[in-house]
Amino acid sequence: MSIKSKVLAAAATLTLVGGVGVAGALTAGPAAAGTPSCGPSCINLFNKDFPPAGFTGGAASPVDVFRQGERTGQPIILFRSSNSDPAMDWSASFQGTVNQLVTLGLLSPLTGLHYGDDFAFENAYTPFGVFSGLCLGVAATAFQNEGVTLQPCGASGRTIWIVDDNESFFHNFPGVPLINGSNTNFSHPFVLTYPANANPTDIPRVQLRVTMLTGSTQPGGHHFPVISTVNSSQLWIATFGVLP
Repeated sequence: MSIKSKVLAAAATLTLVGGVGVAGALTAGPAAAGTPSCGPSCINLFNKDFPPAGFTGGAASPVDVFRQGERTGQPIILFRSSNSDPAMDWSASFQGTVNQLVTLGLLSPLTGLHYGDDFAFENAYTPFGVFSGLCLGVAATAFQNEGVTLQPCGASGRTIWIVDDNESFFHNFPGVPLINGSNTNFSHPFVLTYPANANPTDIPRVQLRVTMLTGSTQPGGHHFPVISTVNSSQLWIATFGVLP
C-alpha cells in the first residue's frame, strides 16, 4: 500500500531556530543532499560520529548506497561527503504519526501503544533526483544486527523510521535515534546503527545495521534507557540541500 507523502522539509518549518519539537529533530545543523540534481529538498543523513560540518566528530560521511546499486537488497553504508555522488541522493517523506500508520495497517498496534504520537518517515533513494521506488529499510522484521538495505517503498513498516521522542534531540544533542517500523522490542527497540569502531574509509565497507537501543535502564521497573546514555553510533543528524 502506498502512503500519501509530504516532503520532510515541510515538517522542518514547524521548528524554530535552535530546535523546538520533534518534527525538527532531524533538521539541526547547516543546510547542506548529495548532487545538485537532487536539489534543495533532498536530505543528507549523518551519524553523530561522522557529522556534517559544524559538529565535532569524524569527517562528514552521510548515508550512501554501496556502489550506487539501484536494486532491492543493496547494502547501505556511510561514505565521505561528495556533491557528485548520486549514491548520497535521498528524499525524505513525512508519513504521519505512528498512530496514523497503525490505522493503515503499516505499523502494529503495539508500536502505536508505545510511540503513537511520534513522527514517522521514509527515506527514498533518488539518484540525480529521480525516484527509484526503493527506500532505506530492512528485508525482514527487524532483528539484532540485521543489515540495512534498499527495499521497496511504501510496502510495509520495514522502510518506515520513527523519530524516538523518548530519546529526543534535546537529550542527546546532536542527534536522535531512529526506530525501524517493524520493531518488536519495546524496551530496547531496534534502531538505525553504524557499527561501533567502524569508519567510512574501512575496506570492505561497513554496512549499517539495526541494533537494540543502548543505554542504562531507569530504576523502578521502567525499562526505557536513561536519557543521554544512548551510544553515539545510534544517533542521527540530517541536513538538506546540495552537499558542499
